[in-house]
Amino acid sequence: MIQTIEMNFSTPGDTAVRDITAEVQEKLYGTNLKSGIVTLFSPSSTSALTTIEYEPGCVADIQAYFEKTIPQEKPYRHNFRWGDGNGHSHLRSAVLGPSLTIPFIDGALTLGTWQQIVFIDFDNRPRNRRLVLQVIGE
Repeated sequence: MIQTIEMNFSTPGDTAVRDITAEVQEKLYGTNLKSGIVTLFSPSSTSALTTIEYEPGCVADIQAYFEKTIPQEKPYRHNFRWGDGNGHSHLRSAVLGPSLTIPFIDGALTLGTWQQIVFIDFDNRPRNRRLVLQVIGE
């Protein structure tokens, strides 16, 4: 069986890291499926999904990593073309990626003890975001 579910939320932008593990697990429970996979997809070119240990130090480290490797204030060609100042956001998103697939067993995500699902909004302004969850299972 395949079920498609949406999640909607607001973000402040500027490499905001949001733990969405509990929300995803709640949506998964609502499917009444026992085993399978859930794919999360962000239909956005300035955000990404990954897993980390969601704690203040790790969150600060991932934010610092992206600022160091793809700094906001660099003169990106995208910014020259569109004037929106978010060229760095597109590159950061492309590096990390818009999707994540996680198996589930007995209705529970198979995440490690210190592993949470995070949504990262790289854009340079607040946004209303949408995630698409596609659940395949039995």
